Amino acid sequence: MRRRVKLIFNPHAHRGRAWEEARALQAIVGRFGESEWATTEHPIHAAQLAVEATGRGFDVVAAIGSDGTASGVINGLMSLPPERRPLLASVWEGSGNDFASNLGIAKEPAAAMQRVFTGSPRAIDVGQAVDQAGRARYCANVLGIGVDAQVTLYSSQAKILQRFAMCLWCTIQAILRTHEAPILTLRTDGGEPIRQSALMFTICNGPRESGGFFVPPDARPDDGILYNASIELTSRLMMSRLIPEVMNGTHGRFRQVHMGQFKELDLASDRPLTIQVDGEVLAGFHSDVTGLRVRVLPAALQVIV
Repeated sequence: MRRRVKLIFNPHAHRGRAWEEARALQAIVGRFGESEWATTEHPIHAAQLAVEATGRGFDVVAAIGSDGTASGVINGLMSLPPERRPLLASVWEGSGNDFASNLGIAKEPAAAMQRVFTGSPRAIDVGQAVDQAGRARYCANVLGIGVDAQVTLYSSQAKILQRFAMCLWCTIQAILRTHEAPILTLRTDGGEPIRQSALMFTICNGPRESGGFFVPPDARPDDGILYNASIELTSRLMMSRLIPEVMNGTHGRFRQVHMGQFKELDLASDRPLTIQVDGEVLAGFHSDVTGLRVRVLPAALQVIV
């Protein structure tokens, strides 16, 4: 059966070069079934377009851009009842797409676009985070607190660099400029609460984030589990020592690193938290978020791979 596909496109991806790349994809799109393009105009527009496409009967909603575009589309689809959600697709156009990479989706845009029309669906889990005020956000790949979130905040100042180099540079900046470790109280799956300091606390649905950091190297997006990794209060020198270890996924051998997994997590902090979700800032330096409940929603979306 030929698919009706809504292509949601971020024209600002890849430092403005996305227009040129999208034009090159139109020939591929034209060979297949009914499709329609839409461009995003503001940060939450992708979510709105995804909901609108569902109401108009599209079989597939494809995010054409980086992780931010995919995140917007995913949040739109997750706002719908499960039985109404169309298939999701992702085509890498931009500085980085860890979501697509973790699913094995082709990095080359032409190959990925062809799979939008010919590929098979795969069920993936989605994380849901709700703060103490009841504000909800869906997470397909990563939710980062502390240094992890500060990297995202600083990245807006380093647009000239390529994705991985930008994230590496911003990681160094976050370590040098901020050395604050909130005390977190964590309760996983109804167990006993534990307290720990955390320069960084990251929750992942897949192994890779920030273009090449393997924070929970064993994470899988379809196993019904979310994975967490944290680094307790330690010296800047030790944090710098851990950077190449995280890039290789070998940081778990250090005593300053704590790793785990859960289906539901309650988190409370002794101070407001900086938070990023899938590369988008959820709570910045003037945050009021001090608590989160995070849970996994197994097999919540069907993604074409």
